[in-house]
Amino acid sequence: MGADRCQKIEEALQAFALDGAVKAYERYGSGHINDTFRVTCEKDGKEIHYILQRMNTEVFKDPVSLMKNIIGVTSFMRKKIIEQGGDPERETLNLVPTKDGKLYFVDSINGYWRVYLFIEDTACYDLVEKPEDFYNSGKAFGHFQRLLSEYPAKELTETIQNFHNTPVRFETFQKAVEEDICGRRKDVEKEIQFVRDRAGEMGKAMDMLAEGRLPLRVTHNDTKLNNIMFDKKSGDALCIIDLDTIMPGLSIFDFGDSIRFGANTGAEDEPDLSKVSMSLELFELYTKGFLEGCQGSLTKEEVDMLPMGAKLMTLECGMRFLTDYLQGDVYFHTTYPEHNLVRCHTQFEMVADMERKWAQMEEIVKRQAENIR
Repeated sequence: MGADRCQKIEEALQAFALDGAVKAYERYGSGHINDTFRVTCEKDGKEIHYILQRMNTEVFKDPVSLMKNIIGVTSFMRKKIIEQGGDPERETLNLVPTKDGKLYFVDSINGYWRVYLFIEDTACYDLVEKPEDFYNSGKAFGHFQRLLSEYPAKELTETIQNFHNTPVRFETFQKAVEEDICGRRKDVEKEIQFVRDRAGEMGKAMDMLAEGRLPLRVTHNDTKLNNIMFDKKSGDALCIIDLDTIMPGLSIFDFGDSIRFGANTGAEDEPDLSKVSMSLELFELYTKGFLEGCQGSLTKEEVDMLPMGAKLMTLECGMRFLTDYLQGDVYFHTTYPEHNLVRCHTQFEMVADMERKWAQMEEIVKRQAENIR
């Protein structure tokens, strides 16, 4: 770690109202966006830990609005958790104020920093090791939806514009096809047609939102297993983390993105498509957990649209990989020339498999919804 970076970390640490004297700090976690450190303080012979983060303002260009989102959502969840007899110190993220009472700090070179209380005796997992993990993640993100079901989502700022606006993503794709700046179109006409054959479905969810048939919700937008903290002793899902992409959106998109990667029997960049399918067993486990966590906070149309949420998120992701391939691999990190194309193929194979299993997916959602009533 360079001397300049250390100096800025120490400048930030001096700004926050930490309990005790700072004894050490070290890089922490597997995230790639923000710079994250675990800070150890000592008071009366006891260690106290915090999470210090420098926000990535290249990815999130409006850190003030981002922090306003996080402050609003975490304070709202804290009240709800207390009302329900839970532990707000462990079941949601808690921001630590600066010495002048603010909840973030801007350093001398315009770097934005925040500090959270460290949640002790917890663990995060990058991969689903057993089916129950996927059920538990569904329950955790469903519970997250329920806690925030009364939050005024329209007050939140879109930290990434049109992140899950599938029609806008489709327009970007169409432009990439027409411009063909890398001359790759001739090699992917089949994939292009796959997307265009499903153009009529692209706007279904956003149209229902505009018509008032789907409510605007607080959405997490990165519903991966490693964004859940699990209690080491009980193994229970405890707290949802990584709230930078908290935005107004649709509940079916958070559900769908989890299915997109979590119910895939293959890796996201698996070149052998015979290994790629949408596991109905995992789909049912996640649906069961998600609806149990929501505890009736979703509308009937939201529940009915859960399979479409899974299909749209998978189609959108595949379309984004294909768009990036056509544009010269400028957005997603790749390790070989066809990497984005391989990723695109896995997503489209998942979409095709969902279409083959559509009636079963709808029946699973109906059955699990009835079990909750």
